[in-house]
Amino acid sequence: MSKETILDARGLLCPLPVLKARKALKPMPVGAQLRVQTDDPAALIDMPHFCAEAGHTLLEHVETDGHQEFLVQKGP
Repeated sequence: MSKETILDARGLLCPLPVLKARKALKPMPVGAQLRVQTDDPAALIDMPHFCAEAGHTLLEHVETDGHQEFLVQKGP
């Protein structure tokens, strides 16, 4: 099972959570998982769009403790 990396982007507004996710994913190997924590309402639209455009897989989206978490698997 892949170990996931956690990116805490809470308190950051669009487009920063996506930009930080892109930067975090870049050095990671294909198949690695990144859990992005954010409280930016725009992330509901931005993260799925980013994953689709960049070739990553959005494995999970959950709302917890007043923020959202997106589990992204790095694509090729």
